[in-house]
Amino acid sequence: MLLNPFYSFTFLKVSSLKATIAFLSILLIKSNLLRLKGGLIGGLFALILISGIFASSTIALGSLVYAYRLKKKSNTNDSQMQDLETVNV
Repeated sequence: MLLNPFYSFTFLKVSSLKATIAFLSILLIKSNLLRLKGGLIGGLFALILISGIFASSTIALGSLVYAYRLKKKSNTNDSQMQDLETVNV
C-alpha cells in the first residue's frame, strides 16, 4: 500500500472545514438568540408604551367626565338664586 504524501494537507482541509462549520453554526445560533431577545425586549417596550397611552387616556377621559358633572351640578344650583336684601342699621 502506497502512502499518500498529500494526506496531511487533506486532513488539514477537512479539519479546517469542520472548524469553519462549527464556528458558523455558533454564530448562526447566536444571531437567532439575539434576534429573539431583541424581539422580546421590543415587544415588552411596545406593550409598556401602549398601556401608558391607555392609562393616560383613561385618566384624561375620567377628568373630563368629572368636570362635566361638576359643571352640570353647579348649573342646577345656580338656577335656584336667592333674593338677598340689604340690611339697614
